[in-house]
Order: sequence, then structure tokens, then C-alpha cells
Amino acid sequence: MQKIEEMDIQSSADVVLVRQAVRQFAIEVGFGLVDQTKIVTAASELARNTLDYGGGGTVKLETLQEGGRRGLRLTFEDQGPGIADIEMALKDGFTTGGGLGMGLGGAKRLANEFEIESVVGEGTRVIVVRWR
Repeated sequence: MQKIEEMDIQSSADVVLVRQAVRQFAIEVGFGLVDQTKIVTAASELARNTLDYGGGGTVKLETLQEGGRRGLRLTFEDQGPGIADIEMALKDGFTTGGGLGMGLGGAKRLANEFEIESVVGEGTRVIVVRWR
């Protein structure tokens, strides 16, 4: 049975709550510790980006069942300034803020599937999927 939960990301406390919820979903899907850590780390980076660069937004957590495999899909959305150059934003070391510039590229490497859509002046949507 599919489980779906939506959460607001408006503060640093919300980032912590997102991490906790993602870990719980990952446990329910049956992820081992390594896969739990990968999806929680990706979620933490993307939630932080949603807050810091998007001015806040939402995340939708969904369990997936496709044939014999199970997974977890996370959809982060904001109505922030958007990303002018997605290819550049995915490069390690690139940042428009004070961070290390590992967030988007790191999240992409930690996911089995990664999708990003952004429109300057309208916002950004990032979808990551991790399968077990």
C-alpha cells in the first residue's frame, strides 16, 4: 500500500523533521542502513536548499512499489528565484550562497533517479528516487 506525506519546509526545525520522516519511510520500505543514510542525506541537502535558496517550500514523500521492488520518492518544491543554469548548479563547488556547493550534485549521486525543473522567477522542483 502506498504511503504519502507532505511537509512544509519553512525553518531549520522543519529540515530536521524532514530528515526524521524520510528515515522512518526508508525503514518502512525496508532499506538497509546504507540506503537509509543515502536517502536521508539527499533529503537533508535538498530540504536545506529549499529553505536557503527557495525561501521555503514543501516536500512530498511517497513509498513506491514497482513489480518486485520498493522505493521512496521525494519531491521538493519551492516558489523561489529558480536556478538560471541547472548544469552549473549540479557541479561540485558551485554555490550562490555560502555553502560548499555539494548539495544538488551530491543529492543526484545519492539517488537512483534524479530530476530537476526550474524556472527563473517561478521556482524549482527536484525529484529523487531511491530503490532497494
